[in-house]
Amino acid sequence: MIAVVSALGMTAVLSGCGLTGASGDVTLKLVAADYGNSAANSSEKYWGALVKEYEADHPGVKIDVSVYSWNDVDREVKKMVDAGNPPDLAQIGAYADYAAKDLLYKAGDVLSIPVQADFVSQLSAAGEVNGVQYGMPFASSTRLLFYNKSLFAEAGITPPRTWAELAADAQALKAEGVTYPYALPLGPEEAQAETLQWLLGGGGGYTDDVGTYGIDSPQNVETFTWLKNELVGKGLTGPVAPGELNRADAFAAFADGEVGMLNGHPSLMKIAAKKGVKFGMVPMPGADGESKRTLGVADWMLAFKKNGHHEQIGDFLDFVYSEKNVVDFSREYDLLPVTTSASRAMAGAEQDRHLKPFLQELASSELYPVGKTSWAEVSAQIKARIGKAVAPGGSPSAVLTQIQATATRAESAHQ
Repeated sequence: MIAVVSALGMTAVLSGCGLTGASGDVTLKLVAADYGNSAANSSEKYWGALVKEYEADHPGVKIDVSVYSWNDVDREVKKMVDAGNPPDLAQIGAYADYAAKDLLYKAGDVLSIPVQADFVSQLSAAGEVNGVQYGMPFASSTRLLFYNKSLFAEAGITPPRTWAELAADAQALKAEGVTYPYALPLGPEEAQAETLQWLLGGGGGYTDDVGTYGIDSPQNVETFTWLKNELVGKGLTGPVAPGELNRADAFAAFADGEVGMLNGHPSLMKIAAKKGVKFGMVPMPGADGESKRTLGVADWMLAFKKNGHHEQIGDFLDFVYSEKNVVDFSREYDLLPVTTSASRAMAGAEQDRHLKPFLQELASSELYPVGKTSWAEVSAQIKARIGKAVAPGGSPSAVLTQIQATATRAESAHQ
């Protein structure tokens, strides 16, 4: 069983699985990613139930769904597109490359006005290229600081609000023999997430106010200099070098009671609770107080133009994005709803109270610059290089400058 990770950090295990309903006059092919962590809660089951319900009321339409693991789904869609046979719909991790090649319907070409207007504004904006929405958000997540309540009680400390307090707490945890006082996963699995959360806390980010890459900005250099000197350099991030520590391993260590603090998303709640870890969650600390912005992540639904059927695509997507279906999906996989109506419903529901802190963070979240066709290349460079910025003898300024140079070249190449 191979565990893999989506843009949201969710694990999934299934390879390609086909789902087909009753025959009809029009067949829509949908390729979707799996958010489950076993066959019992696979997305194959989710889409199977959804398709059955839709086709019962739409006898002239057949939905043919193929579900792939996150290890395969983006590659499978690319193979279909390269072969000149794209699916009608793809629920995957990125959209900008296909939009740049004019392969996608605009969201407004397929969705009804009420459905398009119902998307959470931050997510809707992140789906735009040059002010036009092509990426339709399908699932979202934010981050909070998780801390081990038992370890904090033993060390006599309280959750931090600032970086200075976080470092002091980490020192106290280290003195108590905690293996990872603060787990800093800057390994290749999801380094771009941990990096952006820290940059936001330092008043920076990947881009400036007008969307231009500013990875080597003074604020960002200062942030990684602080991380190198005050956390990593003082032995407060555990026995594994941050550049070699992956998110999944950090989560597993937290569930095993070896981590005092780490930056986590909703799925960590279930992982930790299953192992009996008593944990708390607070907003991520920033340089001078709670971080004013937090990391937001989204996965996307794409509608390809090649086969036509925009009316049938739109009608099916209006069904997919109904309040009930968005709520059901979000509850099944501990993700945040991508629509305002579903967010409102879950914010007021007792059964969703564990997600409320993450929902509150969504309003102030900042997503990756996924509207840039250069982002995939830049993200790969961050994953490959950023750990070196905090390594012994490493230079935050030099590493960030190298990544910025890559970003500048990639941006020019895609214009």
